[in-house]
Amino acid sequence: MAVGWQRALIAGIWLLSSPVWAAKKVDLDYHVLLLPHSDQAQVRLTLAQGSAVRSLDFALGDGSRYSDFKADGQWQLTPGKQARGIWRPASDKASLTYRVRISHGRKSASFDTRMTPSWALMRGDDLVPAARLDQQDGIELVSRLEFELPNGWKSVETAWPRIGKNKFRIDNVSRLFDRPTGWMLAGNLGSRRTRLGETEVTVTSPQGQGMRRMDVLTLLTFVWPQVQAVFPRHPTKLLIVGANDPMWRGSVAAHESIYFNSRLPLVSESGGSALVRELAQVFGRINDSQRSDWISEGFAEYYAIELLRRAGGMSDERFESLHGKLLKSGQKVTTLRGEQVNPAQVARAVVLLQDLDREIRLKTRNKRSLDDVVRGAMRLESIDTKVFVQLSESVLGEPSRVLDSELLR
Repeated sequence: MAVGWQRALIAGIWLLSSPVWAAKKVDLDYHVLLLPHSDQAQVRLTLAQGSAVRSLDFALGDGSRYSDFKADGQWQLTPGKQARGIWRPASDKASLTYRVRISHGRKSASFDTRMTPSWALMRGDDLVPAARLDQQDGIELVSRLEFELPNGWKSVETAWPRIGKNKFRIDNVSRLFDRPTGWMLAGNLGSRRTRLGETEVTVTSPQGQGMRRMDVLTLLTFVWPQVQAVFPRHPTKLLIVGANDPMWRGSVAAHESIYFNSRLPLVSESGGSALVRELAQVFGRINDSQRSDWISEGFAEYYAIELLRRAGGMSDERFESLHGKLLKSGQKVTTLRGEQVNPAQVARAVVLLQDLDREIRLKTRNKRSLDDVVRGAMRLESIDTKVFVQLSESVLGEPSRVLDSELLR
């Protein structure tokens, strides 16, 4: 009896571990050919087995950046302000090829993304637009990205793990459709690298763009212990790209990556840091909804100040001076609610978060703080003002006087 039971158990274990039960892996390869003479990239998506995917439904914006679609299988393009393209791949090996314009200008005569004869600064989100994936059951797509560079271009950097000279593995556990998002830079580059905690950090820019790469690494090294203490999630790789005018004179975070104009100061005259603000965005990944943009923007600006202060980079006197400036900037704000918040609302949001942090520390005798609230927000798919109040009061252990405000209604 014992032998029979053991055989049955072994047989059950063998069946559970058998490949029959495992998802079938199908390769999805992205090939990007950069074409500086036409300010375009030619993108090719190749499915090793087209029948694994019923359809990919792409959101193409107004459609003006994309052209020359060619597909194995069916391709249906719906033009308009919210253009869409639906690809139904052929059953065998199937490819979809198109062109995308790289340079994208702003009203201020600057660029969000740009291609020149010697480099291209772009976003993977534009190279492969967001899409709804309808695939067969039991299928797992294994995605890779490869760049083909123009003659004379030396290298390419992305925030994804490198698996070859110009090749990267794309794996996003939070999405069904793995696509190469985040900032990317190709051309004749200057780069500096270091390891901070569990994260490989690369700071890169085109040569001759005035990017203070070692200064950036030094500031990151200075604040990193405080970043690790607040945020439980640590990316395996962080890419910071920069360039000079006429690139937009600002900063913005994307997937495990940050764009930072090389003319920006690492620490502003007011005492905050745009670079640390974007770092908080990358680590926090807080998605707000229901006209609650003040939450993610307020948290980012709050930690741009707080992380510097905790690291010893801001005296109490300077902190109080900055607090006074925030109060003055936001004094006329009557509500924090909105799909997008302006600088005055962000300033007022930071003051509210500072007040909430003091309230939590006082009521819990310094056992808890706003850090506990941000960690709770990170665990949620999205957060709105009502949920933020509930989360904060669960940390506080009682109703919050600070959050009982007309600003949040």
